Amino acid sequence: MQYTEFIHPEDAAALKALKAIPMLSTIVKKVMDVGAEQLQTGLNMASKVRLSPTQLPRLYNILPPICERLEIKEPEFYLEMNPSPNAYAFGDTQTAITITSALVDMMSEDELIGVVAHECGHIACRHMLYHTLAQIIANASGMFEALAKLAVPIHYALMYWQRKSELSCDRAAAYIVGPKATASMLARLAGGPKSITSELNLEELAEQADLYDAFCKNGLWNKTLQTYAVMDHDHPFTSVRVREMLKWVESEDYQNIIKNNPVCPHCHKAIDASWKFCQHCGHKII
Repeated sequence: MQYTEFIHPEDAAALKALKAIPMLSTIVKKVMDVGAEQLQTGLNMASKVRLSPTQLPRLYNILPPICERLEIKEPEFYLEMNPSPNAYAFGDTQTAITITSALVDMMSEDELIGVVAHECGHIACRHMLYHTLAQIIANASGMFEALAKLAVPIHYALMYWQRKSELSCDRAAAYIVGPKATASMLARLAGGPKSITSELNLEELAEQADLYDAFCKNGLWNKTLQTYAVMDHDHPFTSVRVREMLKWVESEDYQNIIKNNPVCPHCHKAIDASWKFCQHCGHKII
């Protein structure tokens, strides 16, 4: 499967505009040359638990089937002991995915698969160079701070692109684990407890995004205020993400992807269309 099959058009357009910024390639090279990737790689090794077939295999085993289906090289996979639920991918040449212990505690199995699939989506969509640059600039301190101050305009351009790039990765999650688990995962990441998110009307939540768009278009001042409100956000609002994901899974493109790449509805691993029972988990395939 080609990654271009689930790239969101707004992601593609924003990335094209980003690459057209003068001096961007020079700034990218300077930031990467000072060793940001190497710094994070060392911190990962020293302060996190590297997951493997023999280190917390229940968590590690989430990753390989996703990488196989998205046709990407398996990144390093880490568990960070952290009371805040979070997940992120970092690094262009030394890529790693980190999930936090709080995230593992709060997510169902399918939701956690959706989170990891989303982060793998960044790798599959070839986001990692600019995605990593955005994280470095946003969290700059010490020797990286001077570079970040010189790159303020680029910071906002990167934030705009990052918001659009997340829409592509939500599609990757929906492809791997299905739209219901993906929407539930998005609601949980927004802070909702399972007792509430399990009862969400997803279509109505998606309609809120349409209402928000109409509100923003109702006058220049409304649009200006909302543009200012999201300038430093690296993710779109939850209702927008749910709407865009649901629109895609209702499209002919999504149906063709699922038809041409069948998966087991129980273990989410790739299967042959002729199988009556999944040869991975043994469940009957409906």
